[in-house]
Amino acid sequence: MQKGNFFGLLACVSALALSACGQEAPPAPPPPSVGVVTLKTESAPLLNELPGRISAFETAEVRPQISGVIRRRLFTEGGTVQAGQLLYEIEDAPYRAALAQAQGSLANAQAAIRSTGLQAQRYKDLVGINAVSKQEYDDAAAAAQQARANVAAQQGAVQAAQVNQNFTRIRAPISGRIGRSLLTPGALVQTGQADPLTTIQRTDRVYVDVTQSAAQIIDLKQAMKAGGISEAQGARIQLILPNGSVYPGEGRLQFADVTVDSSSGAVTLRAIFPNADGLLLPGMYVRAKLIEGERTQAILAPQQGISRDARGRATAMVVGKDNKVEMRQVTVDRAIGDKWIVTSGLKPGDQLIVEGLVNLRPGTVVKPGAPQQVTAPEGGAAAQGGAKPAAAQGASNAGEAH
Repeated sequence: MQKGNFFGLLACVSALALSACGQEAPPAPPPPSVGVVTLKTESAPLLNELPGRISAFETAEVRPQISGVIRRRLFTEGGTVQAGQLLYEIEDAPYRAALAQAQGSLANAQAAIRSTGLQAQRYKDLVGINAVSKQEYDDAAAAAQQARANVAAQQGAVQAAQVNQNFTRIRAPISGRIGRSLLTPGALVQTGQADPLTTIQRTDRVYVDVTQSAAQIIDLKQAMKAGGISEAQGARIQLILPNGSVYPGEGRLQFADVTVDSSSGAVTLRAIFPNADGLLLPGMYVRAKLIEGERTQAILAPQQGISRDARGRATAMVVGKDNKVEMRQVTVDRAIGDKWIVTSGLKPGDQLIVEGLVNLRPGTVVKPGAPQQVTAPEGGAAAQGGAKPAAAQGASNAGEAH
C-alpha cells in the first residue's frame, strides 16, 4: 500500500471516530407501568364448604303389631298422610271372637262375685252364733276375694282383646310423605316382623348432616382462643344442590357431635332447614356453606396478585423502596370471593402488584398506578412470568401454602 493512501485512510477513520464521540447516548426506556392495590385490614367471614346428606325431620317405619292377613290398603303411595290416618286393615274375625270370649268370661266372673259375696256375708253372721265353723267362714271369705280378683283379671283380658282388635286397623303414627307399600292385600304379616309395611317421612323440615375434619375444628378453636377470629353468631348455613344451584332457604346449625369418627377422623355437624316446597329429599347429597367465624384483622389480597413458584410456594410481587419490585413468600388461608386471606408475608400498606406482572422481575423499577381491573379473571389468577397462578382450591377452603 502506498504511503499516501495509508495516511488518507487513517484520516477518515479518525474523523469518523470524532463524529461518533460527539453524538449523545440514547435515553433510558421509561419504567414499566404496573397496577397496584394498597392492602388494608378488614373483617372477613370464614366460610367453609362441607359435604353432607339430607335426612328427614321425622321417620316412622310402619309395622304390624299383630299377626294376620292384610285385607285392604287405604292410602296412595307417594302421597301425604296425616297422623292417625287409616293405612291398612287386617282381617279381624279372630280378634272379634277373642274379644267376645273375654267379655263372656268377664260376665261370669262378675256373677260369681255376687254369689260368693252373699255367701261370705251369711257365714259371717252364722259364725257368730256357732251355726257354721270358723273354717267354713274362712273358705267363703276367700272365695269372695278370689272372685273379685278374677273379675280384675277378666277385665284386663277384655282390654287386651280390645287392643288387639284395634291393632287390626293400622294407622299413620306421624304426618308426612308415605312411600310405597312393600306388601299387598292378601299377604300374611307377623307381630314384630323385621320388614316394615311402608315408611313415612316428615320433610317440611329436614336435617343436613355434614362432616368436618377434627383438625379443622382444632385450628378454628385455637385461632378463636388467640383472638384473631371471633365466633359466628347463629351459625348460618347455605346449601349447594346437586345441580350447582343455591337453595333459597337458610339453615341453622343445631348441634355438633361429641365424638370423632374413628374411621374418618371427622365430626358430624347437624343443621336444620325449612323445606315447605319439598325440594330437599332425604338421602340427597349436598354441599353446605357454613360461616364458622369472622377474622377481624384479615388482609384480603386479589387472587391475580398471588402466584405459585415452581416449588408450589405462594408468592406475591410488591412495590418496595424507590419503586423497586420485591418478591414476598406468603401464606394464604382460604378464598373469599375473588380474594385470598393472607396470614403471613404481607402487611397493611403494602402495594400489591396485580397488573403488569408478565416478565416482571425483583429489583425492576416500576411506575405504580391504579389497576384497570382487580377481579380475578375466569379460569384462575394472572400468571407471573414462568410462575404458576395460585388457583382457587375448591370453593372456599384452601390449605396453607408456605
